[in-house]
Amino acid sequence: MTAFNDESGTGDALRRALGVNRRRFLSTCTAVAAGAIAAPVLGASPALAQDRGRRHDHGHDHGRGHVLVPPGKRGIILYTVRDATARDPLASDLPSGFREVFKQLARHGYRQVEFAGYNQHANAPGGASLESVAGARLLRSWLDDYGLRAQGNHGFIPSSWPLTTADLDTFKKHLEIANILGMDHMGTGGDPTGSSYPADWDVAADKWNALGKIARREGIKLYTHNHDSAYGFLLDGGPLDAQGRPTRSSGIRKLEYFLKATDPKLVWLEMDIFWAHVAQYKFHTYTAHDGSTREKVFDPAGLVARNNKRYPLFHAKDGVVSTTNGMGYDMVPFGTGVIDYTTFFSRVGERNYHNPMVEDDNSPSATDPAQSLREAKISYDNLAALRARRR
Repeated sequence: MTAFNDESGTGDALRRALGVNRRRFLSTCTAVAAGAIAAPVLGASPALAQDRGRRHDHGHDHGRGHVLVPPGKRGIILYTVRDATARDPLASDLPSGFREVFKQLARHGYRQVEFAGYNQHANAPGGASLESVAGARLLRSWLDDYGLRAQGNHGFIPSSWPLTTADLDTFKKHLEIANILGMDHMGTGGDPTGSSYPADWDVAADKWNALGKIARREGIKLYTHNHDSAYGFLLDGGPLDAQGRPTRSSGIRKLEYFLKATDPKLVWLEMDIFWAHVAQYKFHTYTAHDGSTREKVFDPAGLVARNNKRYPLFHAKDGVVSTTNGMGYDMVPFGTGVIDYTTFFSRVGERNYHNPMVEDDNSPSATDPAQSLREAKISYDNLAALRARRR
């Protein structure tokens, strides 16, 4: 696999790295950029609609390449169906609470789930909060009943540093819950820090190395999750501002700095592929230490490929082109947008290692209570349909 040359800054370099033909690349760029940047974000449309429902779980199908996401690796973060877990089972015939949602997701074909906390409706079996040893045992029994595996949780990461006794005790409780649920990984939905300065990322790295060491003793891999700003540029040089902070960049991205500052045996990352592509759209130029403007297009798949074992989990969410929201994309169900997941998963490889979790923040609907679970089925079918391209 050829590494992407971040320093090239040309549309052709980005097009080649993403595996997109020139005509489609140029048409997509025109739709998104509206003159804003020459080589923005987008890969080719996955065009998976024709493959929905065609499952070839043995690894190959006729005329196409191998399955890019094996059946046992197809997951969903429960935040996508948070309205269903929070639904009152006494007021609806739709799946409600963790147990019924697990049953429905298993029917869709999912084999993994990532939690986003352990709360549900109070009238669901087990009550409102299952954030306890007893609650974890109940959740584990339901997961086992429906052939599902818990693979992670966006849960408790202590805010204190150095750690308070209360935070340390709560963190250890969450590790115990993770082990009862059978998780290999436990993490968070936020960035290690919102800062743009190396000193703050050094502190975050020290904290995460310490937390990772505690998690490792319990057999758990600790991971952090990104939004777009975490793949923005670090301010690490040039003139200082009134507070003595640097104002310009060497072109190093914040989470790339974090990767190098943390111990690969203690700290892992979950790439949110949607937000990484938003970062590609937003953060493509920086002001160098000498004051010049330089272009450096972010290549999410290239970063993963260079650090493959550091990325055991992905958030697999899709987007359609937006020229108005400042992000380049509007979020849509997986496989119905334009992010080229065939190329992404082909480039990162290690298909039996990575755990893609489908996510769509917008799936719950105030007017269509069945929408989130219906779209979870659409997303599953599109994830299952991904095949490597024949060469």
